[in-house]
Order: sequence, then structure tokens, then C-alpha cells
Amino acid sequence: MTIQSSCSDILVHAEDGICTITFNRLAKKNSITGPMYLALADILRQADASDAVRVAVLQGDATVFTAGNDLGDFLNGPKGGDGGVESPPFVFLQALAAFAKPLVAAVCGPAVGIGTTLLLHCDLVYAGDNAMFSLPFINLGFCPEGASSLLLPQLMGHQRACEALLLGDPFMAEAALEVGLVNRVVPPTECNALAQAQARKLAAKPLASLLASKKLLKSAQLPQVQQRINEEGQVFRHLLQQPAAKEAMTAFLEKRRPDFAGM
Repeated sequence: MTIQSSCSDILVHAEDGICTITFNRLAKKNSITGPMYLALADILRQADASDAVRVAVLQGDATVFTAGNDLGDFLNGPKGGDGGVESPPFVFLQALAAFAKPLVAAVCGPAVGIGTTLLLHCDLVYAGDNAMFSLPFINLGFCPEGASSLLLPQLMGHQRACEALLLGDPFMAEAALEVGLVNRVVPPTECNALAQAQARKLAAKPLASLLASKKLLKSAQLPQVQQRINEEGQVFRHLLQQPAAKEAMTAFLEKRRPDFAGM
């Protein structure tokens, strides 16, 4: 079975049991559009269904993983991108949460918004020492997504999760290593290669054992995660229609500070 991408901004290559998925929109800092989200979701489903795929790797460039949502696409796109549970980002998040095979991520440079929350659903995460993680949802008038309101406090503790989610303070690779978001920090030029090396180790193991072990690791929490993704999606959709979100996105596109007075 050949794994295919429906979008040129998402590259996919399957070989020797490894399906490598690459953000390919470097001119826009790999910011993610609706078609990219749908392509990612479809690739994950294809990889899950393929007997030839044993592990998937998600990567960007040595200078940037992803700048998160393309706000211009989000603000001006079709209303299928209205932030609801059927919108492209949440279709992708549900496919990600349900992915049954091992998923490895290689993260270099900025990993903004969903670029960080998606890592909470990966099984192994390797970071370049230039990686910067940022969750600016509230600063944009949104709320957390990707079940991050559930998973991040479990990983970091309540106070650190609040710094990340309520203040939106970015944190670097060493801090991510300290709280367990990433497995190892290496020079950016080595990050993708390390993820591939670890993927090859996984691909050499018995697939039935990998699937059973990942299921045991995640099955108790999966219903909670899927429910939280939907709950966040409903709140996200409501907030997206409010003046604060519209002001924040417009200010971003106009390269000015947002004015939340009275909001």
C-alpha cells in the first residue's frame, strides 16, 4: 500500500516500515492550513491501515517545526475551519490521538500552538537545542486544544502548565526535557536523523507487540483524551466568534499589539 499526501505542503515517504511525514511550507514557517490538517489526518489513517507501516515519524526543518495555525487561513478560510470539532485541526487531532502505531517526532526551532500540543500524543520526541515551545492560545483569544488542558498538567504539574497555557510563556528544549515533553536534546542538524534511527529500532520489533504495548500504555486515558479534544473544540468554536479572538488575529496580521480593552 502506497501512502499518499493530498497536499504538497505535507510530504510523505514510506520505506522499510517507516512512514515519514514532513511539514513542507518553510516559506511560511510551516504554518498549517486546513488542507494540511486534512492531509495529515488522512496520512495517519493510511499508515495505521497499512501492513507495510510499523512506525511513523513527524518532522519539520532544522530551523522550524511549525508556527502552528496559519492565522490568515484560519481567519479568512471556509467556515469548515470554524474551530468546531469537525474543523480540520480537530479532525487531525482526533486521528492523532487514535493512531495505534508508534509515533516519533523530531522538533527543531519554533513549535507553536498545535506544534506543541500534538507532541503530547507522540510516543518519542527528540528536540534540537534550538527548539522553542509555545502555547499562545489565550493570547489569541482562544483556549487550549489537543487535550492539552488535560495532558499538560499531568506532565508538568499545575503551576508549570499554567505558565505555559495561561501566560503563554515559551519554554526551550532543556525545560521541555526536564518536564518529560521530550526524550533527548541534540544539535538541530542531528535531530531528524536521531528520530529516524529510533524509528528503525522500533520498526525492527514485532508489530503485534508494539501495538499491544502502545494500547496498554494509552487505553485507560484514550476516552478521556478524545472527550477533552471535543470539549475544547466546542469552547474554541465559541471563543473564535468573540471580539477578542477577532481582534487578536487581525492585530497579528497587521503586525500590531492587540487591544483587549473592554473584552
